[in-house]
Order: sequence, then structure tokens, then C-alpha cells
Amino acid sequence: MTHSPANRRIGPFALTRTLAWLRLCAIAGQSMAVLVCALWMRLDIPLLPLLVGIGSLAVFAVFAAWRLGQPWPVREWETIGHIAVDTLVLGYLLYFTGGAANPFITLLLVPIALSAAALSVRAVLVVAMLAGLAYLILLRWHVPLPMPAQSGFSLHVAGMGVDFVITALLLGFFINRLAHALRVQQLEVQRVRERALRDEGILAIATQAAGAAHELNTPLGTMRTLLPELRREYAHDGLLDEDLALLQEQVERCRGILREMVAFGKAQLSQAPERMPLSQFVHGCLERFQLLRPEAELDLVLEPALAATVLGVPAGLRHALINLLNNAADASALRGSQAVALTIRRERDWLEFVVRDHGPGFDAGGQRPNLGQSGKQTGLGLGLALAEATAERLSGELRTGNSDDGAEVRLRLPLAALAAT
Repeated sequence: MTHSPANRRIGPFALTRTLAWLRLCAIAGQSMAVLVCALWMRLDIPLLPLLVGIGSLAVFAVFAAWRLGQPWPVREWETIGHIAVDTLVLGYLLYFTGGAANPFITLLLVPIALSAAALSVRAVLVVAMLAGLAYLILLRWHVPLPMPAQSGFSLHVAGMGVDFVITALLLGFFINRLAHALRVQQLEVQRVRERALRDEGILAIATQAAGAAHELNTPLGTMRTLLPELRREYAHDGLLDEDLALLQEQVERCRGILREMVAFGKAQLSQAPERMPLSQFVHGCLERFQLLRPEAELDLVLEPALAATVLGVPAGLRHALINLLNNAADASALRGSQAVALTIRRERDWLEFVVRDHGPGFDAGGQRPNLGQSGKQTGLGLGLALAEATAERLSGELRTGNSDDGAEVRLRLPLAALAAT
């Protein structure tokens, strides 16, 4: 089980990672403070116990860094355990350096403030109890800090100033990071909600399409039965026979589309990818596209080395690519052009299908139309929405933009999702 992006941005994992960075800062700062007090200020402090405490914290920091790299999730109780270790070590160091009289005692408040931004109320209360217990113990039991009689008060005030600056920087920086992570998570939740609404609309349209396909099967069957009889009856009329032949051809084409819809639904339910070379898949899509748009002038760019790649083509990818090509043909037609370009290339671990047209392009910023909205004079505005839904289902993405003389749509899919099985 891996950490989801949302959990990595906010929550126990984010706080544990923040504590790991704070721990490194604490080790460096504590080491410097101890050495300055012992070697430069010549204070009679227990150097060996303090270095043992800092060394123990360093060992735990290594363990925490290893733990954060593991795949299993970080639970709230585990984050509290990390805070407890940090509090214990800080309390140990404060015990040998004056206890509650040490100006750095307020550092016990930092974990409470950070926990309040990432953990539940119950967890924050536990952290507060740990800090409060450590403070009460240090009030009663501690080793007095040896301070020079003449400059003791001034050193204490200087320590309070340093403590204030450190606390302000730590709280300001790390709470800002947690707040930013929370805002990012809220934006992600909003995007997920928008995708759910889009998928709900697609599902509603698919339900209506399934019902329409079922109802159309009967009249198509009736026409398929009557048309051969009409052709035999009016065989002497050449013009009418040609029209009836064309009508019979269109009926067969409609029945073929209905059969493809049923086969696509079965493939979608089985989730079984179709294994074939990339070239075979692409040419199958192009043959279908040319039947739909015989007037289109398609320019295909596919490297021979890439064409031989065997893929496990998932259900829906063929329709997504055909939809993009059909949209491009419609866009080019708005400017009196029939040209459509398809470029297939590999970019590291991604397979890209780049479709270009010679139309008016997208609005400023390459903004795509919403579900059911189309910038074309005709069409339902579903092509891009369906292609984007297919890309997301395959852990890919759909990118849009404008080229020099039209629009460009890139369907990017990870090769791992298309690996033949």
C-alpha cells in the first residue's frame, strides 16, 4: 500500500516529514549550542550526557528517514510516537541545562503548533499533554545551569531572544508549508469533484445511448429485411436501385456500429486489453476514421521502430483517438481545410498521440470546452471529455494548446499502462 498524493501533502505523513527536517535542524542547532557553551563560554555543563542525547536523536533521525521511504502508510499514532521521541530528547537535554529555567523551554510548543495543523483534535491533546508533562517534570527535577554571577541575567535574556527568533522562524516556515499543502489538497478535492460530475454526465449519456441502441436494433432489422425486397421489386429502375443500395449499405453500417458498441461494452466489463502491434492499432483507427470522414486528408507520422511495439490496447483507447481525429477534422473544416495530422512518438516512459488541425484553435490559454459544450458549429461536445476520461482511467493525461495554424491535442499515456500481457 502506498501513500496517496493527498496524504503526502497534508496529514500524518506530511507532519512526520516536516518533523524529520526539523529534527535535522535541531541536531545541528543543539550541537552548535552545546559546543559554544562548553568551549567558548566556558560553562561547566555536562558535555558527555548532552552529546549522548544529541547522538541518540541523530540515530532516530536516520531511522525516521528510512521509515519515510517505506511504502506502508504513516498512521497518526506513529506520528505521535515521533513527537514523543523528540519531546523526550529535548526534555533530556533541558534537564542537564537548567530545566524550565532554560530559555529554550518554549521549543516544547513547536510540536503542538504543527500538530494542530495536521492531526486530529485528540492527537493534538495527546501532544499537548506530553509537552505539559515534560514541562512539569523539568520544573521539579533538573540540573541547574551554571551561569556567571555578573552576566547571568544578560545571557538569559540573550538566550530568550535567540529562542524567540528560532521559534518564530520554525513556526512561520513549517506552518506555512502545511497550510500550502492544505490549499493544494483542497484544489485537488475540487478537481476530483469536477471529474466526478463529468463522469456522471458521461454515464448518463452512455445509459441513454445503450437504450437508444437497443431500440434502434428493431427498426434496423425491419429495414434490412425490406430493402432487398424493394430492390428486387424495382430492379428495372436504375436510379432508384442505386439509392436503395446506398440505403442498404448505410443500414449495414449502422448495424455494424451497434455491434461495435456491444463489443466495446463487453470489453469494458471484462477489462481485457487487446494485444496487437502499435502499427496495427493505429491503422485500424485510421481505417475507421476514413470511413467516417472520407474527405479528410490525414498525415500520419509514426517511426518504424515504434510501430513494431506490441501493446495491450485497453477498451476505449480506439474510440478516444477516433474522437480526437474527428474533432480535428471538424475544426479544420471551419476554415475550409480537410487536413489533419497525427504524430505518434515516445517520450521517455510515455506514449504520445499528437493530433493537429488547421482550425481556429482553442480560446486564450488553450481552455477546453466543458462536457456538452463545443466550440464547433456541430457536434455534442463529448469528444474531448470522453478522451480525457479515457486518459485518466489509464493514468495518463490530455493536454491541449494552440499551434501556429490551429489547435494541438496530446493524448499522453504511460507505457506501463499499455504493456502487453
